[in-house]
Amino acid sequence: MSPRSFRFGLSLAGFDHGHDWAEMARRVEDLGYATMLVPDHLGDQLAPLPAVAVAAAATTSLRVGTFVLDNDYRHPVLLAKEAATVDVLSGGRLEIGLGAGWRKEEYDAAGIPFDRGAVRVERLEESVAVLKGLWSGRPFTFSGRHYQVTEMEGRPVPLQPGGPPLFVGGGGPRLLALAGREASTAGLAPRARPDGTLDAADISPAAAGAKVDRLRAAAGERFDTLEINVLAVVVEIVDDRGRRAEDLARRHGLAPEDILASPHVLLGTTSQVVDDLLARREQLGVSYVTVPEPALDAFAPVVARLAGH
Repeated sequence: MSPRSFRFGLSLAGFDHGHDWAEMARRVEDLGYATMLVPDHLGDQLAPLPAVAVAAAATTSLRVGTFVLDNDYRHPVLLAKEAATVDVLSGGRLEIGLGAGWRKEEYDAAGIPFDRGAVRVERLEESVAVLKGLWSGRPFTFSGRHYQVTEMEGRPVPLQPGGPPLFVGGGGPRLLALAGREASTAGLAPRARPDGTLDAADISPAAAGAKVDRLRAAAGERFDTLEINVLAVVVEIVDDRGRRAEDLARRHGLAPEDILASPHVLLGTTSQVVDDLLARREQLGVSYVTVPEPALDAFAPVVARLAGH
């Protein structure tokens, strides 16, 4: 099977950086990024779905999405309707990233119970089932531990058959198994700890390989159709990456060679980063890479060389 073509996404929260949001969307599109994505936190950022709807209205081909919605912040019946609305109004350009939530401090501030991870993931599993059922265009009934839906028809019907493509990602085995079974795109991300923080060392090549193995086991025959995404936590286009790799190794508790080989790290010259991405696609199947907003311009030459290839 030939490798899946590369595509690249830009994640930005919509803080006031002095730029126009619609103009930013057009710039992301012009630079060749496939998606403009908004995360979901309760701090100083734009709300994801209204923000991506405006971005879609300002562009013509750019796909927009969430990276990722916290399932505990929205009931899936309401999310199904809001997402379908954005999908219709955008001409079928929405992708929905959905996660189980991890940042405990936000839950505490909002008075939302921060259940243990297994419960949050179980709730996410049910939410995925509800979303898909309500996007089917047929009456849908669901009875789970967390959600109940009775003979409900989701309206409007999404423009994309079956609904917006679902992105599910994470670092834990149960999240990865859900992604393997149900998602269009599976994302590899650092694993969340029970205390609501992320494991900084969980970006090693070995950790990524183990996550792909879990995806493969859960996906079975559909693995070859599964798109694999990686969130880049470091994106630096530099001439000498050796010293910077040593600094990052100390921060993440890894060896410098593991930093350079990590799929979450894009470090080096444009040509070195291109070569690294080609190697990681061959080794791990990663063809979709999301970078943070500060990398928009510096990473653009990599996008120009690889997008669609």
